Parts: sequence; structure tokens; C-alpha cells
Amino acid sequence: MKSATARHLLVESEDLCLELKERIANGEKFEDIAKEYSKCPSGANGGDLGNFFQGQMVPEFDKVVFNDEINVVHGPVKTQFGFHLLETTSRRD
Repeated sequence: MKSATARHLLVESEDLCLELKERIANGEKFEDIAKEYSKCPSGANGGDLGNFFQGQMVPEFDKVVFNDEINVVHGPVKTQFGFHLLETTSRRD
């Protein structure tokens, strides 16, 4: 079964999500942005989700985590919870 480690942040608006992505691209730390802005409890840990298996997260999340490039911030990804920035840090088959 495929597994991955990733980090994310969750915000309510796509505009804010895009702004935060730009700030990260310009050198601000993902962890610091997640701690300050993320609405997910994982924000307290810099957005770290730890290790999880394919199918444990919502489909929109899995699509990015298990298919897109590793160590790149992806998003905004829209789910029923809001808008996410996602970064897969490792993946195993």
C-alpha cells in the first residue's frame, strides 16, 4: 500500500492561499506560515501530517500527494474544508 509524508496548510480563501504560496516561494518558511495561518490542528506542528496511507485523506489531497512532484509546494487545492497548500516530503510504494 502506498504511503507518504507531507505537510499542508489550510485556509478559507483561495486568495489568501495564493498569497501564502507566494510568500513561501519568496523564502518564508512553510512551517512558520502554517503555524500562523493554518486552520488545521496540524498547523501547530508547522503543517506536518506525519506518515499516512493512500485513501486516508480526501481524494483531492491524495491526487496531489501521490502523483505530483515531491518537495514542491502545490496548490491551492480545494476540498470541502477549504484551500490547501501541500508539500509531499516522501513517498513509498
